[in-house]
Amino acid sequence: MTTPGDRSVKPFTAVRIVAKRELNTRLRTRSFVIGTAVILIVFGGYFLLQATLLSGAGTSKIGLTGQATGIADQLTSVSRELGKNVETVTVTDPAEGRSEIESGDLDALLSGTVSDLQVLVKSDLDPQVRAALNSIAQQQVLNAKLLEAGVDPAQVAAATASAQVDVTTITPPDPEKDQRMVIGLVMVFLLYMSITTYGTFVAQGVIEEKSSRVVEILLSTLRPWQLMLGKVIGLGLTGLIQLVILAGAGLGMATATGTLTLSGVAAGTVLWGLLWYVLGFFLYATIFAAAGSLVSRQEDAQSVLTPVTMVLVLGFVVGINLMLQSPDGQATAVLSMIPLLSPVLMPGRIAASLVPGWEVGLSIVLTLLTIALFTWLGGKIYHNAVLRTGSRVKLREALRG
Repeated sequence: MTTPGDRSVKPFTAVRIVAKRELNTRLRTRSFVIGTAVILIVFGGYFLLQATLLSGAGTSKIGLTGQATGIADQLTSVSRELGKNVETVTVTDPAEGRSEIESGDLDALLSGTVSDLQVLVKSDLDPQVRAALNSIAQQQVLNAKLLEAGVDPAQVAAATASAQVDVTTITPPDPEKDQRMVIGLVMVFLLYMSITTYGTFVAQGVIEEKSSRVVEILLSTLRPWQLMLGKVIGLGLTGLIQLVILAGAGLGMATATGTLTLSGVAAGTVLWGLLWYVLGFFLYATIFAAAGSLVSRQEDAQSVLTPVTMVLVLGFVVGINLMLQSPDGQATAVLSMIPLLSPVLMPGRIAASLVPGWEVGLSIVLTLLTIALFTWLGGKIYHNAVLRTGSRVKLREALRG
């Protein structure tokens, strides 16, 4: 009988061979190619849709008829002050204007006098347009009352315009906050999906080799740690390649369609995301490999993988909610420093807010230490359990050997 861990193959050569085998096998699978292509198509459709929506977002087309045509310029300027773009057109026939409202060519039709404006819409009126029209009508009534009292409306307007609230900010506002948040959330989602997917592949591969007894043949020339490490590296590289493709293509499509203007921030987020993917994958892959070695059938895989995936799911759900509510909050910062959650949350925080350098450095150090600990524990469990078939191996027995 051959002895597991024969030294006929040099350690790093053995790891490289196993990693290359896993990488080549996964990259050539139909599921990898089709899955990547489908995600890219979804990305392309989403960005095209966003570009189409953004091109018309914030713009209302308003028809003016009768005396209401006199407020065209005023309506445009007041709406712009309220953050709304308004395009005005003159409508000579009110009946034709009603038809255009029904067909969606016009968002609203204005008629009547300036002090008594009548608005026709299909279902509802944009709140900003309503505010602009109310402001114009109120200003018209005020001007009329001032003239009745013998006061020049222009002088009153100049006097009231000079009265402004003096606002002092502790930190300057970030006009790029919304885009940074979206970039951060997208990266959090991609990292969560990649780590979960390829970590599960590691466990499934271990169980498949164990159930088919292929592992017994492999361990006749390889040490258990060489087989486990090679499998982790190979699948990790596969996930990294897919993440690079998706992130790079997504960044290019978002920039090309005008959906994203912070290309520098996005590129930096991608680089941080790749680093944290490597850390996160090595952190979880050894756990997945150890968990997979405890069972001999794919049907039993869920029972050992659920506790691991639940940690990722919990961190993802809680982290997403905290980032949406307060990316700079203390709770978000604390969770992102926990090694099991750092690979998902920290790159999202880096994109969405300004994270102190010492926090990033500390989280990397803590994650590396945790990787070392889990690699040792995972290797021990894998070594003791991978050749044991039949019923599920208890964790305590696998740790004892």
